Amino acid sequence: MTTADWFSSPDDATGRLAATGYLADPATATTAYLAGALEKPLLVEGPAGVGKTELAKAVARASGAELVRLQCYEGLDEARALYEWNYKKQLLRIQATQATGDAATWDETHDDIFTDEFLLTRPLLTAIRREEPTVLLIDEVDKTDVEVEGLLLEVLSDFQVTIPELGTVTAVRRPFVVLTSNATRELSEAVKRRCLYLHLDYPDAEREREIVSSQVPDLEERVAGQLVTTVARLRELELKKAPSIAESVDWARTLIALEIRDLDDKAIADTLGVVLKHASDHDRAVRELRLRR
Repeated sequence: MTTADWFSSPDDATGRLAATGYLADPATATTAYLAGALEKPLLVEGPAGVGKTELAKAVARASGAELVRLQCYEGLDEARALYEWNYKKQLLRIQATQATGDAATWDETHDDIFTDEFLLTRPLLTAIRREEPTVLLIDEVDKTDVEVEGLLLEVLSDFQVTIPELGTVTAVRRPFVVLTSNATRELSEAVKRRCLYLHLDYPDAEREREIVSSQVPDLEERVAGQLVTTVARLRELELKKAPSIAESVDWARTLIALEIRDLDDKAIADTLGVVLKHASDHDRAVRELRLRR
């Protein structure tokens, strides 16, 4: 099995991730380095919008690897996660064989239609079969049913997938696996045991200001400070959805577009829709922050 050199050290991870626009703190850089060095899947848990998915994308960009993404959702099954057979194409092959009068036995027909030609690969199997460096992102794994975690265990443990009709497919080159979770439900101990763990939370004010400034360099430092302070105040409120880091960046770009050079009460009230996406959150923020229009 071929392995990939993802990062040579935590410092290397910090620098190369930063070059892609992802500012990793020491814990994140160290865990990303270890995930590659130990060839262990990385489970990243935390609230929505703190950069969990973006970390996987940044690893792919930093390493020049292909990103293969499995977006999890309620009702996800093996056919959407691993593979399924192209039944229509198989049926056409059987009909074509019958039409030509070839007296093939069932065993011969079975061997003919259960081949790669008729296999529809889904993200998990696609990542396992790739010979090039690959980052496998299993996004929002907590949204799936508990049963789906069983599908993941073989991949996470042995980096292989068993297809009854074809046998076991083992990775030639192990992918860099990132699982993300918003912690809406507790994941099984079996899954956790196979992974390194990283908890990401909203960054402190200094770190978020660095992120905003790196993404929107035209924003004045004073205004960036006002924005980060306001976002922190919003996150302290009991909102349906607290502003994400990406929404902080969007807000900064909004201020540039509107040529707002001072984030006063009116400017906040006029642009709240960029960071708050529920009417009740908007009303609460106006009330709690005592904004004047």
